[in-house]
Amino acid sequence: MNGTDWGALAVNLAACASAAAAVLLATFAVAVRRGLHRVVDVAWGVAFATVAVVTWLLSDGHGDDGRRLLVTAATVVWGLRLSLHIAWRSRGHGEDPRYTELLAKAPGNPTLYALRSVYLGQAALVWLISLPVQAAAYSADSLDVLAYCGLAAWALGLGFEAVGDHQLARFKRDPANKGRIMDRGLWSWTRHPNYFGDSLVWWGLYLFACTAWQPALATLLSPVLMTLLLTVGSGKRLLERHMADRPGYAAYAARTSGFLPLPPRAPRPGTGGNPS
Repeated sequence: MNGTDWGALAVNLAACASAAAAVLLATFAVAVRRGLHRVVDVAWGVAFATVAVVTWLLSDGHGDDGRRLLVTAATVVWGLRLSLHIAWRSRGHGEDPRYTELLAKAPGNPTLYALRSVYLGQAALVWLISLPVQAAAYSADSLDVLAYCGLAAWALGLGFEAVGDHQLARFKRDPANKGRIMDRGLWSWTRHPNYFGDSLVWWGLYLFACTAWQPALATLLSPVLMTLLLTVGSGKRLLERHMADRPGYAAYAARTSGFLPLPPRAPRPGTGGNPS
């Protein structure tokens, strides 16, 4: 039987909305001062970690300590690793073309448009996607099979994401690979191992909240939304549009799964060779 303290959770939801907004508003101030909106990508993981810590503090005495600690630690580890990776990857680079294109088409003042559409929009997404983390912390149920399955899915997703990021970074460091398509390691099984890992992490965190049908149903949108963002939102779709004209990409896409890891397919006639 689920022992969620719904009243305390409601207070937590309001506090976490404020916390997510505070992180993104602070990031907006930094971005305007530096003239560089790509810093918002670094804040994405930090905002999730902040929500998890706020939830852990406020849920003391309301939820099972083991579940609270595990779901908080898992979220913080994932969020900070992602933010540190993005910060390291983007050092020394100028503005992200995505934000240049977005703000060039902005109606009215581009800075205010960025505040509404990018920063406050991301704060809302962080709050919505983090609902399983918040709900799990307020469940009085001790850790069960679903929670441990969630931990296993989280670990697999985090490993997939981290290894994929490492393999790509190592590939790009080699001058011999300039202009080539990364199709090795995990990237030979899926064109987006980092996005797949990201999605799996959030399905794992969702399982922590599945202590009864009410929280399971109430938070289901969160992993679904994260997966949609990664596949048809600002993730996979935009990246593949950017990569479409690269030599060898059509052949790579023809033999490599777009999201779920699958064995490479045999090259189709007429797709050409891959320079990598």
